[in-house]
Amino acid sequence: MVGSESLPNCRATGIGSTPHQDVLAAVEFVLKTFPDVPFWPQLPKRTFLENMYVQFSEHLPGVRLDFENERIFVQLDEEWAEPAERFYAAFLEENAELFAIGAEHAAGLHALLERGPLTGAWAVKGHVTGPVSFGLQVTDQHRRPSFYDEMMRDVLVKNVLRQAQWQESRLRTLCPRTIISIDEPFLSAFGSAYTALSREDVIGALEEVFSGLSGWKATHCCANTDWSLLLETSVDIILFDAWEYAEYLALYPAELQRFLARGGMLGWGIVPSSGEAAQSITLEGAWEALERALTLFERKGFDRRDLLPRSLLTPSCGTGPATIPVAEQVMRVTQELSAKVREEYGLG
Repeated sequence: MVGSESLPNCRATGIGSTPHQDVLAAVEFVLKTFPDVPFWPQLPKRTFLENMYVQFSEHLPGVRLDFENERIFVQLDEEWAEPAERFYAAFLEENAELFAIGAEHAAGLHALLERGPLTGAWAVKGHVTGPVSFGLQVTDQHRRPSFYDEMMRDVLVKNVLRQAQWQESRLRTLCPRTIISIDEPFLSAFGSAYTALSREDVIGALEEVFSGLSGWKATHCCANTDWSLLLETSVDIILFDAWEYAEYLALYPAELQRFLARGGMLGWGIVPSSGEAAQSITLEGAWEALERALTLFERKGFDRRDLLPRSLLTPSCGTGPATIPVAEQVMRVTQELSAKVREEYGLG
């Protein structure tokens, strides 16, 4: 679905969270900093309801929120069946509006939608926590990951699908081109001795979501994983932490070549979003990091002249845990790097 006239050409965008508590300030900063590809800011410091798991849990049967301890879990018992039946009845109506994300759960999204069309934007980006990460981190009442329960796993996947579809339809009113990222930070656990994830279950869960979206489908993993798994799916854009993990993605040259050949794109998370590196990052430092990453890929047989047009530039992860000054500096450097790369390499 990617034509030469619609390549990202190293435009810049963000991953998801920011540390702001003032909703309008967050949205205005995103629009000013990322005019080409704005995203809606998740605001976890504003309220527990914007925690990356709680945010997308409104319609899930059996969910319990412990505000005092800021914990979310699923009560899987004999009483779960009735709300699960209501969930499936709503899902079968094929009306994504029934899975709308409320304003208290996503104030930044609603504030962005209220602004109306984004004149001049090349694309607009949304995001939802993926079913694998949700199911590994949100446990049942016995602290067993909910992804391991077959019925609950199916509910999680269908909830992500409908909420992604709802976002896509709403964001399309702002800009015709949409990017919906299925954020899967805990794909890093795949293959470890601490999880019992099968390749088939992970790919099946992601593909059910991807198959229901008509715009560009992205996945963000901010750690290392078995990248061949993601490259095997129908995802359009892989958003990865290129600051820390570029060399690991480069270990899959054959799979990457096939991914790019079918129109796939990369989102280089090349500006560190946390720790000491985020506090001291400069445009020069980000440029050097990108050059190092590109050189790594060139050693594996890739040509940067082919990679860069098919690339977005982002922070390495969401900036929600940072302070506002650090987060805003990280995002500004990302945009400055985008402008420098586009000029240096003559990208349209």
